[in-house]
Amino acid sequence: MKSGWLLAVSLAACLASHGAEAVELRVLSAGAVELGLTPTLAAFQHGTGHTVQVSFAAAPALAAQFGSAPGYDLLIAPPAVLDALASAGAIAGERVTIGKVGIGVAMRANASAPDITSVETLKQELLSAESIVFNRASTGLYIDTLLQRLGIADAVNAKATRYDDGASVMRHLLAGTKQREFGFGATTEVVLFKDQGLKLVGPLPAAVQNTTTYVAALPARPATDQARTDTAAALMRHLASPTARAAFANAGIESAP
Repeated sequence: MKSGWLLAVSLAACLASHGAEAVELRVLSAGAVELGLTPTLAAFQHGTGHTVQVSFAAAPALAAQFGSAPGYDLLIAPPAVLDALASAGAIAGERVTIGKVGIGVAMRANASAPDITSVETLKQELLSAESIVFNRASTGLYIDTLLQRLGIADAVNAKATRYDDGASVMRHLLAGTKQREFGFGATTEVVLFKDQGLKLVGPLPAAVQNTTTYVAALPARPATDQARTDTAAALMRHLASPTARAAFANAGIESAP
């Protein structure tokens, strides 16, 4: 009798998590963590029976999009974005750090590879390149600063193409024909386009490398739907699990405090 009762309880729990009470969550995330987030969310869905719809956007657009209807159940963004939303009362206090991502150099697989082994060779490659491509998001803002630091901003900007997001940078490079054209992007984002014909030349030299940390947070809103609130909290816990950490590491997302 006891074993039969336990079996019934187990089946009931299974049906509750995989049946009519399954919840569909909406996640908004920076694109730089897509490579690790996709398998992590797939594992969560498989293990719980819930579904997760994820949208990706460049960091400068995350705050505005997060507030758009019908709203999101979880946001993954740089800490500065979350801090601004928290100040406005839109983000709850609990956070989970996903990890950090550095900047790399991208190019078509058949184009002439630049020498980026040192700061000086990178500088010379930037000056001699036919075209440079980067975004207006976190990566591009840092590249702006780096060009100023190297004293070559005017020369490089004269032949630079800028886009709002990293994916557009990668598509530009794929469609290009110039042999001495390369671009900058989050290392993980470059790898996403590997099968389409791009390659990651390598990360920026260590002396000028810059990383962006990405953190997950829940919205601060009344718990009108307790099932949705509880499921979003469960997803947050999953993002901190060893399984998720392994997926992030395999995607090249480094651990961060």
